[in-house]
Amino acid sequence: MTIDELVAYWDSDEGKPYKGKLIDMEAYEQNPGSLSCLCAQGQVLHVLGGMSPRDLYGKNQESADKLTADLLKISRAHAVLLRNVNDGMDGAPSIVLTDPCKVLGDQWSKLLDFWWALDQFTPADWRNVAAARDAARAAARAAAGSAAWDAAWDAAWDAAWDAAGDAAGAA
Repeated sequence: MTIDELVAYWDSDEGKPYKGKLIDMEAYEQNPGSLSCLCAQGQVLHVLGGMSPRDLYGKNQESADKLTADLLKISRAHAVLLRNVNDGMDGAPSIVLTDPCKVLGDQWSKLLDFWWALDQFTPADWRNVAAARDAARAAARAAAGSAAWDAAWDAAWDAAWDAAGDAAGAA
């Protein structure tokens, strides 16, 4: 089965994927030939990736997202979207691949490009992102601390000046 055939299968009445996890093992054991016990990602991994139902049952979701993205040649975030939409809306899950505008809105192309760019980040790139975030937080903390100190100093000075004026007036 090709990607196009799998998408057509999802659009058929019998092709709606299972929801909730990669595979409903109990349903599989009752009807081993049916794909309806597999979610969209499970079907991709089984049909296109050749994974056995037993392998799917033990697969963690992060690994399944990455493998699904690789098989479909989409970003990991797009694979997560496929998982999250699954059969939760009309035309899904196929529209996630064939008409992402229906799920993501009119800026879908920019979003898919952004997700793809994120997938190209190396571990060093992610460390740079974390370092930039930490530096921005430290700068914000320092600026807030300085502003708070200046405001406290000004308030103390004004209070002292007012108290001195009141004392002088009373004397």
